[in-house]
Amino acid sequence: MKKNPMNYTLLCDFYELTMANGYFKTGMSEQICYFDVFFRTVPDGGGFAIAAGLEQVIEYIENLRFDDEDIDFLRSKGTFSEEFLAYLKDFRFTGDIWAVPEGTPIFPGEPFMTVRAPAIEAQFIETYLLLTLNHQSLIATKSNRIVRAAAGRPVSEFGSRRAQGSDGAVLGARAAYIAGCTGTACTLADQMYGSPAGGTMAHSWIQMFPDEYTAFKTYCELYPHSATLLVDTYNVLKSGVPNAIRAFKEVLLPQGITKCAIRLDSGDLTYLSRKARKMLDAAGLTECSIVASNSLDEYIIRDLLLQGAQIDSFGVGERLITSKSEPVFGGVYKLAAVEDKEGNIIPKIKVSENPAKITNPHFKKVYRIFENETGKAMADLICVHDEVIDPSQPLELFDPEATWKRKTVTDFTAVELLVPIFQGGKLVYQSPSITEMRAYCAAQIDLQWDEVKRFENPHNYYVDLSQKLWDIKHELLKQAGHI
Repeated sequence: MKKNPMNYTLLCDFYELTMANGYFKTGMSEQICYFDVFFRTVPDGGGFAIAAGLEQVIEYIENLRFDDEDIDFLRSKGTFSEEFLAYLKDFRFTGDIWAVPEGTPIFPGEPFMTVRAPAIEAQFIETYLLLTLNHQSLIATKSNRIVRAAAGRPVSEFGSRRAQGSDGAVLGARAAYIAGCTGTACTLADQMYGSPAGGTMAHSWIQMFPDEYTAFKTYCELYPHSATLLVDTYNVLKSGVPNAIRAFKEVLLPQGITKCAIRLDSGDLTYLSRKARKMLDAAGLTECSIVASNSLDEYIIRDLLLQGAQIDSFGVGERLITSKSEPVFGGVYKLAAVEDKEGNIIPKIKVSENPAKITNPHFKKVYRIFENETGKAMADLICVHDEVIDPSQPLELFDPEATWKRKTVTDFTAVELLVPIFQGGKLVYQSPSITEMRAYCAAQIDLQWDEVKRFENPHNYYVDLSQKLWDIKHELLKQAGHI
């Protein structure tokens, strides 16, 4: 597939470079650091988010290097020493990265990517990692809400013309497909990433012809096996649907083609779809499906179906591709630990008067705990990196915010979520195909309880700390004078 050849090395906050220069000049450039990527709240008040964007992070890391033009530009800023610029000429990522696979449901507070690398390298990649993971995780999360609202009916992503720039359109379409959309209107997203592109006509097609019927008939003749006719250019029930029926009967049925569709793009979609369904069925076109679009989101789709709308599939544009209801995914990149000269891991914590902004220290791993009886996920457990859960032994879980709330579980399975992506700067992970990511995402969401999947007031899925990690965090807070 076609890849984006653009050099994104300088797509970073300028302070990443000033800090890197500072680390270099103070002899800290080889200090090994651990950074976590996590988020604090689920967009739209949902029960979970969906991780996406890892493949683009991999491409970025593999192509990360400063060319002569980059070095000349940085020299022109007058901020950096020649020794530092010489160092950048040979800059490569040499560290380790762990991440959850794309399509994994993720929850607030838990790392869904961890970076271990020398200080300059670990610090420098922060901006691109966050912009990539934040954007695609946001669109994947919104898309999946819309897909679930459609209750098994196909949803296509229609938002390119309203996206925030070309990357917003293309990578948004990619994320939407991973999260369950059946395809996209964006042709480049198909060429680059395999999100299936499709589409039929605009109102202008119909307006270009002497009359609506001729436009429909011509389209059916050109594309008999994919004829979806847009019926709201003039009047849906008085001309659009009758002319579509006539074109289908005169062009498609004589060829034995019964699969066709009409699209509604305005008006009262419940009323119009019900009326159109009766007209199509009365004409013997029972296999003709009805597609609806027009500023849809999960709430509108849910209400349409509750009202009895006869809609078979949806096209969703601006409110999906921009996540209009909550257009920011608050992923952050925080230092969790450093290594001393002997290789010992020293946990670090960020303290804040806002409890939600106090970080979880140390190099960590995340387990997802599944009930064996139901197969459903019951909680995630954040542990210190060297802890191992033994499923043959009872496991005590407790709420880190209310430690008296404890539960002992047995008959469970524990699955590590973070998998190795880079080791020593070498890629050790094979990205699945986009169709495999999509299937994986659907399967993982099926492992969540329906209560967690509610749009409003979802069940609070527990993300707990191991006792060892909680003790370390508590001690660091004491040392900081916070408790």
